Amino acid sequence: MPGLKPTISVVVIGRNEGERLRRCLDSVRAMASLPDGHEIIYVDSGSSDSSLQIAAECGAQTIELNAARPGAASARNAGWRVARAEWVLFLDGDTILDPSFPELALESMAEPSVAAVWGHRRELYPKASIFQRVLDLDWVYAPGYTEFCGGDALFRRAALERVGGFDPTLIAGEEPEMCSRMRAVGYTILHIDAPMTGHDLAITRFSQYWRRLMRAGYAYAQMATQTHGDNKVRLWAAESRGNAIRALMLLTLLALAFIAPWFSNSPWVTFGIALAIFAALVLRTASKARWKSNDPVSLLYYGAHSHLQQIPIFAGQVAFWWDMVRNQRRGLIEYK
Repeated sequence: MPGLKPTISVVVIGRNEGERLRRCLDSVRAMASLPDGHEIIYVDSGSSDSSLQIAAECGAQTIELNAARPGAASARNAGWRVARAEWVLFLDGDTILDPSFPELALESMAEPSVAAVWGHRRELYPKASIFQRVLDLDWVYAPGYTEFCGGDALFRRAALERVGGFDPTLIAGEEPEMCSRMRAVGYTILHIDAPMTGHDLAITRFSQYWRRLMRAGYAYAQMATQTHGDNKVRLWAAESRGNAIRALMLLTLLALAFIAPWFSNSPWVTFGIALAIFAALVLRTASKARWKSNDPVSLLYYGAHSHLQQIPIFAGQVAFWWDMVRNQRRGLIEYK
């Protein structure tokens, strides 16, 4: 209501989401009623479609981001800094909010040390492509206290103010980085066992899948080469090294499978050994991920994805290092 401080400020960010944005904003308006209502703020990162017009039609306050390097971190910062509520719910424009999540999340914020609460995000159309089928399982985390959350989460405004918000220099991974600074000053991050959002990843082509994972690798390397917070932590350094090792091992295995047979008297034996090693890795990963899904086919796909993704992630790391050598800064790595 005008003049009243809302219970929750909902900050939606997006870029060229079109009708997906309308669907997102409609889901926000349909959420369970809160004591003093809510406000909706939409921050646009340089859309060339009708996203800003759609947001205005849906009753959202709109902010057009004119940064030199627009991105999720800058957009979220622009949104929460004009928000009026004590609680800030961040959403991506390609999501649909579960109507019960805000109320459940607020109940979980009773402990003052909790900086952020998040729930389950799942793909809306996991069977639309094999890529969405495996990436849907990447969203599955066990409930409880966690080190970080994703882009959809309810935050305590005081915690955002305490750490200064998101780091706008990061191309991705801004949520884990900020969460690390929050945990460093005594806050906790809580994952509750409740549906939060449905997500429309819209990845139907291998090129999209590659670019999304390459962006993750770029973020790995960027985080690992920078210090974060007063304690000068280098985030994802171990993950960055681990990815490089696994990617190089997988590339070596692929070389054995497809190149070594040309120099062997028993080409099918060499190929078979390499294939058997990869199959064993896939089956082992699929077995360990059984808690994520009851679908054996999806688990097998996920097992293969878990290993094959190391190559584009490593390519993203190499791209970051190459940019460092050339003293260049990369803009958005988009996959839609």
